[in-house]
Amino acid sequence: MSERISVDIQDGVADVRLTRSDKMNALDDQMFKALIDTGERMKTEKGVRAVVLSGEGRAFCAGLDMGNFGKMAESDDDSGTKSNKKRNALAPRTHGLANRAQYAAWVWREVPVPVIAAVHGVAFGGGFQVCLGADMRYVAPDTKMSIMEIKWGLVPDMAGTQLMRHLAREDVVRELTYTGRIFSGEEALNYGFATRVVDDPRTLALETAREIAGKNPDAIRANKRIFNAAPYADAGAGLLTESVEQDEIIGSANQIEAIMSTMEKRPGKFADA
Repeated sequence: MSERISVDIQDGVADVRLTRSDKMNALDDQMFKALIDTGERMKTEKGVRAVVLSGEGRAFCAGLDMGNFGKMAESDDDSGTKSNKKRNALAPRTHGLANRAQYAAWVWREVPVPVIAAVHGVAFGGGFQVCLGADMRYVAPDTKMSIMEIKWGLVPDMAGTQLMRHLAREDVVRELTYTGRIFSGEEALNYGFATRVVDDPRTLALETAREIAGKNPDAIRANKRIFNAAPYADAGAGLLTESVEQDEIIGSANQIEAIMSTMEKRPGKFADA
């Protein structure tokens, strides 16, 4: 479908693969576009009854491309001071109840058939949030996962706050978000982020997808509508809060310091909030 994502549809199952394996499927502008375009296609593709979302190579998705962080650190205004005013604001809703970055994860909730994420290698930051958008997550035991945004002085802003709170205990979500701690697939199962932990998640995901594809598609779609309706009734407000908070943080002095201290492997020197 693009140089970032491939789609193979057989017997009602769409095998969707992130194909930027040389960069561990990191999220650059083209990957964001490919995720959204592919998700939109799956919403209307005739004959698709289940979707498997996975990554080629060593990882599911390593998160935001490192080049994006460099751009944040280098964004100066005309006076030579750091500014967060030149970039596009995140608060405007561009994709229904979401903005563009959020929709790369949220679109999989809107796909009317079940989506299974097959996760291996790493799922960091935005990559972790993309897999949360699936109905289920089959995860390899040695997978490394992290809500890594705090490493860069940011908040998770790709729908993660709204997806995580329905999967894991609130204190667990808070601890992982505040610390950015890396956790394993086995831990993800205990927390509630993983549906199953298996050595070959993609093979099992395709098997499950084929089983789902053999069921009454009307009932399957109705089930997804029911599950989507109740817990996410206030998701729009939550997604907007993500964006408003991130708009205030991106490009600020402390967020730039978070980037620079991480890149320079030194303790951060932060001004009091």
